[in-house]
Amino acid sequence: MSSMSYQWQKTLILILFLTVPVGLLLVFSIYPACYLLYLSFTSWDGTSVVKEWIGWANYRQIFMDPVFFRTFSHNFSYFIFGFVQIALALYLAVILNGKIRAGNFFKSVIFLPYIINSTVIGFMFLYVFKSDGGAVNILLNSLGLESWIQDWLSSPSLVNHTMAAIAVWKYTGVTLVIFYGGLKSIPNELYEAANIDGATGFKAFRYITLPSIKSLIELSLFLNLSGALGAFEFPFIMTKGGPFGASDTFITKTVDTAFKFQSFGLASALGIVFTILVVVAVTLQQKLIGSKGGEE
Repeated sequence: MSSMSYQWQKTLILILFLTVPVGLLLVFSIYPACYLLYLSFTSWDGTSVVKEWIGWANYRQIFMDPVFFRTFSHNFSYFIFGFVQIALALYLAVILNGKIRAGNFFKSVIFLPYIINSTVIGFMFLYVFKSDGGAVNILLNSLGLESWIQDWLSSPSLVNHTMAAIAVWKYTGVTLVIFYGGLKSIPNELYEAANIDGATGFKAFRYITLPSIKSLIELSLFLNLSGALGAFEFPFIMTKGGPFGASDTFITKTVDTAFKFQSFGLASALGIVFTILVVVAVTLQQKLIGSKGGEE
C-alpha cells in the first residue's frame, strides 16, 4: 500500500467504499427493475417455468382497454384531499411554532396516526363509517342530522372521498413535522425586523414564512402527487375496489391482475406504465412550480 501513489490509494479506497452500496443497488433495484421490464413482454402466469415472449401485446392491451386508466379518476380524490392535508399541516405547524402550552403533547397526538399500521387504521374506520351502526352515522343521528347519514363506503360517489379523508388524518402528522422543522430554522430576527416595519400577522407569513419554506412546500406537493397516484392501502383493505370497482386505483388493479387473475406479465407492464406516468406527472408538476417561482 505504501508503494502506491496517493492518487491510486484514494481511488482504491473509493472503489472499496462504493462496492457494497453499488452492489446492493444492483441486486435490489436495478436487477428487479430490468427483470420487471423483461416480464412485461411475456405472458407469464406467475407459476410456470416457461415465460412466453409476446412482445408489445401487454402494452397494447393496457392502452386499448380504458378500464385501466379510468381508475386514475378515483385517484383524483386523494390528490385534491392532499392539498387539504398540506394546508392543515402548515396551519398547525405555524400554531405549534408559536408559544403554546403542551405543544409537544399536541405534536405527538397529531403525529400518532402516522405510526399506526395502515391495516389497523383501515379496519378501525370500517366500523367508524359503517352504514348501519357506524360511529359517524350514530353521531349524526344523535345531533339531529339524519339527512346527512350516508353509505360512506358503499356509495360510488362518496367512497373515494371518504378514504381520502382517512388518508388526510393519517398523513397530516408527518407533513406537520416537515413544516415544523422548516419553521424552526427561520431566524427570529427576520420576524423582529418585520414587526418593526409593521409587517405582522399574514404579511409576515406571506413574505417571510412562505418563501423560507418554499422547498418544503415543493417536497410536500411532490409527496402528495406520488402518494395520490400510488394510493393502495385503504381501498385494498377497506373496500377491495368496491362497490363495483368505484374505488379501484391503478395499483389495486395491478395487484388484482397479478394475484387474482394470474397475469403477472400484464401486471408487470402495468407497473412499467405506472412508473413512467409518475415520472412524467412529477416532472410536469416541478416544471409548473418552477415556472411560477420564476415569474415571482
